[in-house]
Amino acid sequence: MQSNLRNIHIAIIMDGNGRWAQKRNLPRFKGHSAGVSTLRTIIQCCPEFQISTLTLYAFSSDNWKRPQTEISHLMDLIRLYLSSETDCFLENNIRFKAIGRRDRLPEDIVKLIEKVEHDTQCGEQLTLRVAIDYSSRYEILQAAKNILDNSNDSHSALSKSLSGVEKECDVDLLIRTSGEKRLSDFLLWECAYSELYFTNIDWPDFTSKDLRDAVEDFRSRDRRFGSLEAETKLPPVVMNADGNNKNYKIAGVK
Repeated sequence: MQSNLRNIHIAIIMDGNGRWAQKRNLPRFKGHSAGVSTLRTIIQCCPEFQISTLTLYAFSSDNWKRPQTEISHLMDLIRLYLSSETDCFLENNIRFKAIGRRDRLPEDIVKLIEKVEHDTQCGEQLTLRVAIDYSSRYEILQAAKNILDNSNDSHSALSKSLSGVEKECDVDLLIRTSGEKRLSDFLLWECAYSELYFTNIDWPDFTSKDLRDAVEDFRSRDRRFGSLEAETKLPPVVMNADGNNKNYKIAGVK
């Protein structure tokens, strides 16, 4: 499990896009679009807050139950995001990886995912993992089948099968916006020892300051992982006066 507070893994359940839109008498897809803008802001802040891995819950396997019009809007947003953000990923040394099922996604989206993953595979500043058609229960079941087929039932083998990387990918802090207090089938294995942070703020209204507050709350907690000795706390994160990371580059902007 991770214990380095300088390179933390944060997972976010980006909840409240629809509620944000409804409060403003807007169609739900407007909330999802606003949520993408928030996503860009939060990714921009990660290096400054010493976040090395960010995992986002974009589309759960249960979301297929939503109206077809909303699903279509969400798929269009995924297409737009993957097509428009690659240059920013490359300029900011970000590695993109999608987790979840791909057999039920539109073929063009699968191809976009594969292209962005390939193009950004050398990114070292931040690993951005986006969960699309994701169910943790399904992933655990598939990983268990995989390691049994290979006669390797170790803890590390299951973790590797779930994350797709050699090292374990435990979550240090899970954030959920918009007031709900549940995991909703998200990263159940990886969140075994994660700290949980719930806020009533809808995702489109979530700011860099809100992320800083969550990180500072996390760093104030004693994490013992079953032992008696807690991790060493780090000093508070100092954010630029404008709330932005000045080292983050916008593609095409000098």
